[in-house]
Amino acid sequence: MSETTTATTAEALRERALKLDAADPLADRRELFALDDGVYLDGNSLGALPAHVPARVQDVLTRQWGELRIRSWDESGWWTAPERIGDRIAPLVGAAAGQIVVGDSTSVNVFKAVVAAARIAGEGRDEILVDATTFPTDGYIAASAARLTGHRLVPVAPADVPAALGPRTAVVLLNHVDYRSGRLHDLPGLTAAVHAAGGVAVWDLCHSAGALPVGLDEHGVDLAVGCTYKYLNGGPGSPAYLYVAERHQAAFDSPLPGWNSHADPFGMTPGYAPADGSVRGRVGTPDIISMLTLEAALDVWDGVAVDAVRAKSLALTDFFLECVEAYVPAGRVTSVTPAAHTERGSQVALRCDDAEPVMRRLIERGVVGDLRRPDVLRFGFTPLYVGFADAERAARVLAEVLAGERAA
Repeated sequence: MSETTTATTAEALRERALKLDAADPLADRRELFALDDGVYLDGNSLGALPAHVPARVQDVLTRQWGELRIRSWDESGWWTAPERIGDRIAPLVGAAAGQIVVGDSTSVNVFKAVVAAARIAGEGRDEILVDATTFPTDGYIAASAARLTGHRLVPVAPADVPAALGPRTAVVLLNHVDYRSGRLHDLPGLTAAVHAAGGVAVWDLCHSAGALPVGLDEHGVDLAVGCTYKYLNGGPGSPAYLYVAERHQAAFDSPLPGWNSHADPFGMTPGYAPADGSVRGRVGTPDIISMLTLEAALDVWDGVAVDAVRAKSLALTDFFLECVEAYVPAGRVTSVTPAAHTERGSQVALRCDDAEPVMRRLIERGVVGDLRRPDVLRFGFTPLYVGFADAERAARVLAEVLAGERAA
């Protein structure tokens, strides 16, 4: 493009961004977060801080812990927090109450879910299929679960899962959204295929919960796990959650039967008797401070429909890709995120030479994303606080950084 055309195009895109932001029904949510003048596109790694959370946490520290102390287990609702907060997450992933418990890390919950799923699947089924492109920890945990249960681990690409299923399939562990590329996998179709083969479907929702509709109950998912520090804005290291469909709760046999999941936790009996319902997913004493931080953070979702979040997410990523195409010279970046809405999560991944120094310069200029080595720039779009002007600015700064890299 000529300089005149470039300036005209940039002006038109900026004007469109302002109009889109003005018409955005979620635009006022941005005011609920502690943000600066930069563009924060790393909410798919760590969500922004909701502005009201520090005061709530201060109350947990000074009044609930500092004044009430041990009484807070009852009087401040500490003991019931894992299930109570699980019920607040439930609508965001399409689950009825009583099926989600909050606590531990995603990795620990993956272990619980995969081992319990293998036990639910029963005798004669000895294969655990795992997403071959999965986040590394999921693969490590699945391999350990296979060793523990005497199963065979079968890594397979999500698209090839239907062909890999068979009478020996016990469990299939899949990611709803690929953490590198942002590809959205077919949760309804793959879950149905797993069930048709007689297996148990376990889904990792880390990159989808809070960004798009999941429909755990609607699509018959058996078990699911997810973190809360990305799109749910729970804070660094905030506790994860475990979903156990109601139909499986009586058979859910956790490999980590701690005192918190006992039917009579204060009976202190030597024999283990599991509690009813989602409480079976608990293990030890909950991490109360981070858990109540998460509970406070979830207030930003009050009155928000996940469908509206999804609509804005797709519009944002469409607009960002359009701006990248307009601003960035041809051949400098290539999107590895699917163009089809049915296959796209809430991030855009761009393959780029020298991705690491490029991202470093973007951050220096106030556009914060992240990267996946060796050559992928990752931009997460969190609809509650990212706007269309942010998307336009990020694409424009990316083009300027790449022009500087070429000149250098």
